[in-house]
Amino acid sequence: MPRTSTRLTFAVLATGAGVFSMLQSLIAPALPTVQHALHTSQSTATWVMTAYLLSASVFTPILGRVGDLIGRKRTLVGVLVAVAIGCLLAALAPNIGVLILARIVQGVGGALFPLSFGIIREEFAASEVSGSISNLSAVIAAGGGVGMVAAGPIVTALDYRWLFWIPVAVVAVTTLIALRYVPESPNRSEGSVSWTGAGLLSAWLVALLLPLSQAGSWGWGSGRVLGLLGAAVVLFALWLYAESRSRSPLIDLRVMRLPAVWTTNTAALLFGAGMYAIWSFLPGFVQTPDFAGYGFGASVTTAGLLMLPMLVAMFLSGLLSGRLEPVVGAKALLTAGAALGSLSCAILALWHDQQWQIALAAGVFGLGIGLAFAAMANLIVGSVPVDQTGAATGMNANIRTIGGSIGAAVTSVLVTGRLQPSGLPYESGYTQGFVLLAVLCLAAAGAALLVPVRRTARGAPVSVQPATPEPEPAAPAGRGCPPSRPDASSHMR
Repeated sequence: MPRTSTRLTFAVLATGAGVFSMLQSLIAPALPTVQHALHTSQSTATWVMTAYLLSASVFTPILGRVGDLIGRKRTLVGVLVAVAIGCLLAALAPNIGVLILARIVQGVGGALFPLSFGIIREEFAASEVSGSISNLSAVIAAGGGVGMVAAGPIVTALDYRWLFWIPVAVVAVTTLIALRYVPESPNRSEGSVSWTGAGLLSAWLVALLLPLSQAGSWGWGSGRVLGLLGAAVVLFALWLYAESRSRSPLIDLRVMRLPAVWTTNTAALLFGAGMYAIWSFLPGFVQTPDFAGYGFGASVTTAGLLMLPMLVAMFLSGLLSGRLEPVVGAKALLTAGAALGSLSCAILALWHDQQWQIALAAGVFGLGIGLAFAAMANLIVGSVPVDQTGAATGMNANIRTIGGSIGAAVTSVLVTGRLQPSGLPYESGYTQGFVLLAVLCLAAAGAALLVPVRRTARGAPVSVQPATPEPEPAAPAGRGCPPSRPDASSHMR
């Protein structure tokens, strides 16, 4: 492929994935405005976030696998169309029910992540794959930061509906360019979609994430929470059984058991817990009125500006990781990223009396996010067969989301477990939450240290599962080994 086409393809992928990432956090600061404008309750308004989370969790691995099977360009265009329709529906929503439905449709865009990684692996020169994945990961990470920073000014200057009108225009143009210029996949996975596996995967994800996101209002000891968590365990076991017996599994469990994959996914679970909890609770901390004994009484816009160092740092470190990965290896970058996250949370636990301390901690965490996002993507892509790229990277994103839900739920218990007479949390609740998040990120760094490493002839570390060389005789069936990964140049145009 000509280099200009490669750059255009990357621009399309980065725009689509960046917009979806932005939509994850863009509406959160505006929820009180949405609640008032649509005349609904606070508990109902939270479903605007919950519906999006559940939808993205279900569609990310399923459509990642569909792209492996029928072609990633075709699936990518379909997903972009769904995101545009979802944003248009949200911008026009006359009531909260329609807005929640629109967010479910937008959640289809979660598949943009695994589809984009798969297209990069297929279409870019082998020497460009790692750097391009790092750059795309930087855009994805920064997208969430853009949402937090931009929400306040957009709502203040225009209206909350413009949080969706702007993405409508951007995604519509991106879809047209993708349809015309993104090449179709030269490689297709054999088999078909395992709808039994897809149904069970969707069921256990919803049964797990729904009570975690609603436990604050339902109560941790309520029958709904305990019943759904119990159902999640049973459905997860059934899913594992069905996938292990399927001739064409949705998620190849043999690939998930590869040392480089399961260790990276463990780090993703733990790091996601710390990252999403910081995104959820740090803006609320700085917006707390100072009469509570802490906080700064910041507006939504000011809170976004205090998060700006995180946005800048995660974007720059994500770009830098593309240059560092060939030198130090993705394992080292993931370990460093998780360690920086732990350091940031420790800073917040010890020092949070001045706004500059919050900005400093946010910047340090941003450095960690940029490094970790890029490293996780490169580790997964470099460790699995090309026809499993979409499903494997989709599950990695999902595992990170699951970790985020767990981290946010547990932090919420610590922060809101005891309230002042004014109804505001005590400072000690936030401090305990930050300590917990520091421990989780430190555990993620420990998991990253378990990622296997092989070295090239020159001694440079390559933190991926080594590809099995092509055997001379045909290997006997039934050994339970995943197919060997093709040579990187074999699937490049």
